[in-house]
Amino acid sequence: MDVPDFMQYSNKFTKGEFVEKISRIAKRAGAKLVYAALVLFYTLQSDKVTLKDKAIIIGALGYLISPLDVIPDAIPIAGLSDDLGVLIFVLQKIWGEVNEDVKEKARAKLSQWFDEDEIEEINTLFDKE
Repeated sequence: MDVPDFMQYSNKFTKGEFVEKISRIAKRAGAKLVYAALVLFYTLQSDKVTLKDKAIIIGALGYLISPLDVIPDAIPIAGLSDDLGVLIFVLQKIWGEVNEDVKEKARAKLSQWFDEDEIEEINTLFDKE
């Protein structure tokens, strides 16, 4: 199987299109996945992020929105686990570059889709499950 060119999805990273996609899968995906995706998306918009980091962020977000996955998203519970794994991997690589404003912006958006108990999940973002 050929690996898809995730850069083709870079035009999907307009604020409206990306947030619309995330909002459609938010409850099914869980707060951790949505928070990781939002942090990466908002970090991508920063002019302080290196081109290399932008490329890996686009790859991770492209994988999230791509219809082609190692584990299809339609499979209950497991379907989004590969997406979360990719997002967490990239987030760990760039976490030191993520500023507090980006984290707060992502948390604020999260509060539109999740209640406070669900948002508590993000406190264990990097914990092994």
